Amino acid sequence: MIRVLAVLFVLVPCCLLAQPKMIRDTVYNPVNTYGQRDLIDIGRDVFNIRPSKVKVEEEKNVYFSFLPISSTVPGGGKALFTSTTAGFYLGNRSTTYISTINFTPYFNFRGRYGLPIRSNIWLKNNDWNIQGDTRVMVYPHYTWGLGGTNDNDDKMLIDYKYIRFYQSALKRIKPYFYAGVGYNLDYYVNIEGHDNSKLKDFTGYRFGTGDSKNSFSSGASLNLLYDSRNNSINPLPGCYANLIYRFNTRMLGSINHWQSLYVDMRKYVSLSNGGPKNVLAFWSYYWTTLSGGTPYLNLPSIGWDPYQRSGRGISQNRFRGDKLIYFESEYRRDITRNGLLGFVLFASINSVSEPDTKRFAYWNPAGGSGLRIKFNKNSGTNIGVDYGMSKGYSAVMVTLGEAF
Repeated sequence: MIRVLAVLFVLVPCCLLAQPKMIRDTVYNPVNTYGQRDLIDIGRDVFNIRPSKVKVEEEKNVYFSFLPISSTVPGGGKALFTSTTAGFYLGNRSTTYISTINFTPYFNFRGRYGLPIRSNIWLKNNDWNIQGDTRVMVYPHYTWGLGGTNDNDDKMLIDYKYIRFYQSALKRIKPYFYAGVGYNLDYYVNIEGHDNSKLKDFTGYRFGTGDSKNSFSSGASLNLLYDSRNNSINPLPGCYANLIYRFNTRMLGSINHWQSLYVDMRKYVSLSNGGPKNVLAFWSYYWTTLSGGTPYLNLPSIGWDPYQRSGRGISQNRFRGDKLIYFESEYRRDITRNGLLGFVLFASINSVSEPDTKRFAYWNPAGGSGLRIKFNKNSGTNIGVDYGMSKGYSAVMVTLGEAF
């Protein structure tokens, strides 16, 4: 664990050295959209729509992006997904980051649905950062058990209803650095395997795997955040670091006492001084349980990071264990000078601890490429179409915003 954390914190000095120049500690460079085009501009040209006053549009403080897609779901069938992102400012945009709310509901005609809402709110002058993640879901998916040695075909379909309520409030301590507390609730209802399969027998794990049982976790968190990015929707050069220590206790209603630690670090490097985007992005996180008793569905698992963006080209839940380490890098480049089209190349590698030795014994690579289409230049929102692949698996992913 010490070696892993040492690798992750190598980026900390880079973050501190890469702080953008500040005026009065709180002034940040606003996004410049001069000469840029997006799908909204194209729509106006096609339908010959012209705003009466350009100034009104430039001073607009709320920007919406919307994307409907259809995708397969575990267990068969398709579901309709709609992804809506709202970007807005709660203060002067030269001193306040853009806030975001993401709403991505999905449903089909077999009683499966999801209503996830995520928010990242920056109050005036970035004095406070309020984060939220609320979900109500019927969520069937496959699981492969613990560790990294299980075959692709050695999987089990499980189903449950899921309620999540995460909220945190962080106060600025010094420029770009925040500290705060939060509350985290996970409620898994009626966990059961399909075809009379028993999750406990399949996984060999005894916490949170009882047939047709519920799993309830409730606890507080301590949060540290460093964020020098102007825009979390489409990060510009800068640095991001986040630490979340979670403590679940029966005093707050949790079935078991258990603790976890999540450390997330990201670095964005511009390869040019101006013109079209030309950026290298790096992401690494370490996620571990700190005590026994963690329910199976709360164990670190690929694709279950806070924003569920890790492991492109790897099936969600493919690897799960007491500890998980993840590295990803991505090259982002504009194709057109006006920023309408771009592309990305990405590669990642991850490992989970083995259930017997608790060591990282197997490493799982993935990679791919993607197309970027600018939906809203004012919020920086892209439509991302990515193709990712790993051993025995490949997938096309359509999203609003960057993966990280």
